[in-house]
Amino acid sequence: MLVRKFSLADADFERSPGQDGEVFAANVVDQRDGAPITIGYGRYGPDQSIDETLAVDDVMVVLEGRLSVSSEAGTVTAGPGEIVHMPKGVKVTIRSHEQGAVTAYVTYPHWQEAHA
Repeated sequence: MLVRKFSLADADFERSPGQDGEVFAANVVDQRDGAPITIGYGRYGPDQSIDETLAVDDVMVVLEGRLSVSSEAGTVTAGPGEIVHMPKGVKVTIRSHEQGAVTAYVTYPHWQEAHA
């Protein structure tokens, strides 16, 4: 596998599966590349909220804006440069704030296969 780098300009955003709001994902590395993980970018419009029980381990790095992630254990809020880890099996609500948010994410295993 080649060493590669990515930027937001490489992202081909699509509406996140099962979401009606302004929540978009763009994989830049996934099973099509032979990788064991999925790496990509997320984009959340202002004041968006999604509920999900995680089928994979998910790590988000907030690049722009702010996100709050709530679970039974409480709520964490993250801004630029901060990382949120969401373990497989946890039910979460992810909420963007008034300015929306852009994230980078890594999932293990591939989230598309887990949602199939």
